[in-house]
Amino acid sequence: MRDTATFDVTGTLLEWYDRHARDLPWRVSPADWAAGEMPNPYRVWLSEVMLQQTTVAAVREYFLRFTSRWPDIQALAAAPDDQVMAEWAGLGYYARARNLLKCARTVVDQHGGRFPDTLDALLKLPGIGPYTAAAIAAIAFDRPETVLDGNVERVMARLYDIHEPLPKSKPLLKKKAAALTPAKRPGDYAQAVMDLGATICTPKSPTCGICPLREPCRARAAQTQQYLPRKTPKAPKPTRIGHVYIAHCDDGAILLERRPGSGLLGGMLGFPGSEWTENAAEAPPFHAEWTLLPGEVRHTFTHFHLTLRIWTAKLSNDAQPDNLILIEKHDFRPSDLPTVMRKAHDLWRGSRTTVKHDGTGLT
Repeated sequence: MRDTATFDVTGTLLEWYDRHARDLPWRVSPADWAAGEMPNPYRVWLSEVMLQQTTVAAVREYFLRFTSRWPDIQALAAAPDDQVMAEWAGLGYYARARNLLKCARTVVDQHGGRFPDTLDALLKLPGIGPYTAAAIAAIAFDRPETVLDGNVERVMARLYDIHEPLPKSKPLLKKKAAALTPAKRPGDYAQAVMDLGATICTPKSPTCGICPLREPCRARAAQTQQYLPRKTPKAPKPTRIGHVYIAHCDDGAILLERRPGSGLLGGMLGFPGSEWTENAAEAPPFHAEWTLLPGEVRHTFTHFHLTLRIWTAKLSNDAQPDNLILIEKHDFRPSDLPTVMRKAHDLWRGSRTTVKHDGTGLT
């Protein structure tokens, strides 16, 4: 084992990145960067917001759709809120989409459509916290800022064999990461550490034998890498229940609501329903012959599990409340709904699908 004090961790990792960098739609490759192509701050920012608590695999298609529809920050800032929220549906953590629009409009209105290039100025933008600001500053503007995501935390914990559990160990992990952040190519270095954590120094079964940092890695020497980083056990998530009401017309039109701008699923389309509590009472949005469907929807949010009971009724023309939205069949896209509401729709649709007696198909 060679100690990190004598091993060129930064140089070795950059050499590895030059050969093995992931091909990502928002990234400028090391070769293109060396040839003079600079990262697009809009694309860097958009990808970092999308990637918060979400995987690269899940984000890729969303990113391509967003940048095809809104290729620059001016286009996104001018986009109607409901269109952006609909495109975001399924990515979760919907406050990110609301802040995305706030940030885009702030950059256009107050910064002439150009992202500020310093950490302090980026931190003043809506929805941009310390990690995202550091990532944009380093990757888009090549500032020597320390980027600390879950991948970087894991690499640092193993490289230095740090056993203090997260989140208490974050300051020490950031200190270690900062000491390795170079003045030259800090953006490539930040992406190199994240790529290493995502592809080699993975949470389970890290492939230490091909890791460029295997020699100085203290956890590998101590055979503790599979236990790191340690984490403080989380309290069990509570379970809440709720009721969802799906009203429809004979012609296929369906009744939805636009949720309030703040709070869980804020600003998203969904079905009207009750509050989500431990013992939620039935709360039909208007008088109708509501029928409880067999089965239930289960979904997990960050802080709780949710069980939804689905009710359905046929909608008469004189029963539609003013605060709800009747969407015609040809205008309704289940993909515009957040995941939990899409699950409710799928259960309702499945309940209306029966096999023909002659076995020829579904009606």
